[in-house]
Amino acid sequence: MTNPPPIIAPSLLAADFAHLGEAVTNITAAHADWLHLDVMDGHFVPNISFGAGVIAAIRPLTDIPFDCHLMLADPEAHAPAFAKAGVNRITIHAEAEGVDDLAEALKKIEQLGCKRGVSVKPKTSLAGLEAILNQIDLILLMTVEPGFGGQKFMPEVLPKIKEAKDMCSAWQATTANPHHIHIAVDGGITQDTAPLAVAAGADTLIAGSAIFALPPKQWARQIDALRNSRDSQDS
Repeated sequence: MTNPPPIIAPSLLAADFAHLGEAVTNITAAHADWLHLDVMDGHFVPNISFGAGVIAAIRPLTDIPFDCHLMLADPEAHAPAFAKAGVNRITIHAEAEGVDDLAEALKKIEQLGCKRGVSVKPKTSLAGLEAILNQIDLILLMTVEPGFGGQKFMPEVLPKIKEAKDMCSAWQATTANPHHIHIAVDGGITQDTAPLAVAAGADTLIAGSAIFALPPKQWARQIDALRNSRDSQDS
């Protein structure tokens, strides 16, 4: 059975902030699957991006899912604002100091009506996630140290992508009525690195500068190229 092509989620962090509305409209026309929203607080990571107000302002411009990655010290406290702004998925970091009980935090996100994601930094173990896979809709593996766009892909994370895929597959094989858990990768995703991530088990590719650094008229072609990563790996 052939796996479906990977989901392509352009990261708005790499867009021109002076023309965010146009970027959202154009990326929708380029047939992106999701829009990835990196929210940074300057504390959990050494950068500040944008907040719920900006997301609420761009939400009426598109109907594609908003995939919100909270790189915040206390994501639980801020999650309700982002749910109200219209995001569809909220991903929090397992390492965030404000998350005392990851399972409880994910339960609160579900109660907000959002899908639940957990992100881990390149050096963070996946061991703590196995017991709560029933509460996770997406595992986001950082292939760079989070905080800034434009970094190079860290190939040493590839075994962890496979580990996450194998862990989820084993859970699904032994669980009654399991749901699908997306394996996402974020950081340094290009036409060269995307096939490696897909071969390792990723089904969701988050790409920033690989898309937004190009002229808007080339975004659709680049998204298609990333979406065909599975085929380029097989050929």
